[in-house]
Amino acid sequence: MYQNMFDTHAHYTDRAFAQDRAQLLAALPEQGVSLVMLAGCSPEDSLECAALADTQDYLYAAAGVHPECVDELKGDWLGEIRRIAQENPKVRAIGEIGLDYHYDGYDAEKQKQVFIAQLLLAQELDLPVILHVRDAIGDAMEILRKYRPRGVMHCYSGSAETAKEILSLGLYIGFTGVLTFKNARKALEVLDILPPERLLLETDCPYMAPVPFRGKRCDSSMIAYTAAKAAECKDIPVQELIDICCENGKRLFGIE
Repeated sequence: MYQNMFDTHAHYTDRAFAQDRAQLLAALPEQGVSLVMLAGCSPEDSLECAALADTQDYLYAAAGVHPECVDELKGDWLGEIRRIAQENPKVRAIGEIGLDYHYDGYDAEKQKQVFIAQLLLAQELDLPVILHVRDAIGDAMEILRKYRPRGVMHCYSGSAETAKEILSLGLYIGFTGVLTFKNARKALEVLDILPPERLLLETDCPYMAPVPFRGKRCDSSMIAYTAAKAAECKDIPVQELIDICCENGKRLFGIE
């Protein structure tokens, strides 16, 4: 069994964990999970993430508005995210934030406004960002070139060429269980050019469970399968890769 696994992107406030959340979180350290970063999707969810992080020493949180949630925003939403980040010591990032043009009916301009506002907030608070970009890489890269945040491109699914520019901006790149899928060619091409010191491991649980659990509820213990695939591609021992990725995550999120 591997040790020292840092799941840098998880959603344990999701209702998929409603029945056994406390028991699952209490058991994860025994399964080799040393740290987990909870990603917020809305002001309300970010507040829940911050509260949940206080229940376990190894849990940390990010506060932010997911691009799919921009239409639900009301009042001083940015002030709420700022307050959550400032008042909760275990909040170590702004996220997950970005652009998502995947589903019909998206408002690109509103998404960009909300994204930029949160990038500026991250700069104000000197926090890294957790980036979510789906089917919007052109617009996202234009914004990232301008604002140049520090942070991670979560669940990256773009080309190796774009990944080179992401790296040139100083960002980390995170991989989920997608690495283990049969159609993971693009992700593996990116991994091939990615220096180990810029790699983060994540689950995006309860989603993206790796093979052999694909289609089932994911949890942080399954990161071992993603790590094994990444280590195979990098031709280094699995535990060594896990240790490198854990140090990367601690460095990015300011965790001692």
